[in-house]
Amino acid sequence: PARLPLFLSTCPPGLFSFGFLAAALGTDYWYLVSVDSANSSAGDAEQLSSHSGLWRLCEGQNACTPLIDPFGTESWQVPASLQHLISMHRAFVVLLPLSLVLIVFGWICGVIGSLVQSSRLLLFTGFYFLLGALLTLSGTSTYICYSSAAFAETVRMFDQQRFEHVRIAFGWSLALAWLSFSTEGLAGILLLLAARGLRLKPDACAVFI
Repeated sequence: PARLPLFLSTCPPGLFSFGFLAAALGTDYWYLVSVDSANSSAGDAEQLSSHSGLWRLCEGQNACTPLIDPFGTESWQVPASLQHLISMHRAFVVLLPLSLVLIVFGWICGVIGSLVQSSRLLLFTGFYFLLGALLTLSGTSTYICYSSAAFAETVRMFDQQRFEHVRIAFGWSLALAWLSFSTEGLAGILLLLAARGLRLKPDACAVFI
């Protein structure tokens, strides 16, 4: 009974982590490009502005268009000087969805561990969540590096004066991914503490959700 708050506290972080990451993957506000309206008309600034996610790009009032498939045949036609961008693109589109899958299977292991009162399984699940948090961190960090490198390469390829009034920023979709990383890591730590508590008091009744 004394461990009831600890077991209950492991549920919300995992649920929040899944919700945050699922929302981040499904939205298109990872990367924002805006044009300073002081140097152009409001309509032109809105038309030139864009926002993008992991899968598509939305420009002005136009419909969103899919980004290049990093695993498709088009990616192999990209010049060798840009292949490092494709490699980073492949990395984060694999790492982030994989982390989302790990959250789902992690909670299956957590429920089973609670049902059978297995401290070893809870311990495994805790490290499992920490691994998922590491994947989320790696994916978001790779995306940030990719976005910075892609913008620098674009500026290099075109006249730099064209970008004097362009402002870039990371949007709330990326913030959700960071929140997912934090709550996923918290869930892993709480599960490790729950496993430790179960090992210290093996005769106590397990409380599970």
